[in-house]
Amino acid sequence: MPRAIWKGAINFGLVTIPVGLYSATDEKSPKFKQLRKTDHSPIRYKRVAETDGEEVEWDDIVKGYEFEKGRYVVFTDEELEAANPDGNKLVDVVQFVDEDEIDPILFKKTYYLAPEKTGIKAYQILEQALEEKGRIGIAKVSIREKQQLATIRAKDGVIVMETMYWPDEIRAAEFEELDASPEIRPEEVEMAASLIDNLTKPFEGENYVDTTREQIEELAQKKVAGEEIIAVEASPEPTKVVDLLDALKASVEATKKAAS
Repeated sequence: MPRAIWKGAINFGLVTIPVGLYSATDEKSPKFKQLRKTDHSPIRYKRVAETDGEEVEWDDIVKGYEFEKGRYVVFTDEELEAANPDGNKLVDVVQFVDEDEIDPILFKKTYYLAPEKTGIKAYQILEQALEEKGRIGIAKVSIREKQQLATIRAKDGVIVMETMYWPDEIRAAEFEELDASPEIRPEEVEMAASLIDNLTKPFEGENYVDTTREQIEELAQKKVAGEEIIAVEASPEPTKVVDLLDALKASVEATKKAAS
């Protein structure tokens, strides 16, 4: 059983449900550590002051907010707690919305909210109601002294919480290239739509694996065993099709054959 990141409660209306917060994801990308080339000694980083290069102990570090370039005001933990009075480990649901109202660009990280023994019935009632209505809750929650926007939803009998970016943290999609107005032929759009149709099928997560991770893990085992590593030649670059419509037609035909 994993350890809870924190224990608190879901609050909506006058209902409070005790829960524990658990990470729902596990980062499995290969992790590399920097080593000294001569003897493979691991490299450690020190906390040093910019002004004199002196190493600083943890007890001598305070939290500073940069209000101007190079100028700071210092906050104590008590002052930061006062700035976040609702940071009492409460998932405070303020409204419910339909699932398709939230743009995925807002989502950050996924957590499970598991019930404490005293809140199992209320937890299951909320989970089933969310599932039945197809709604998600919009909530405010504090994690590690930082208030965040979040959603809660039902998934496979569990309440899932996704932390979110605040709307003003999303950058505008402003690109000069999009100001261009190339001629787009209707048949090109039609072919692109046909290609999308041919590649449309139910999502099955088990069909997708991190091949880079698998290759690195395999190579690492070979290195441990002292095997010689032979570099594999890269695949040749595909021949570019100049005409976009021809490329789309070729892609549609290829996907048709693959599906038959």
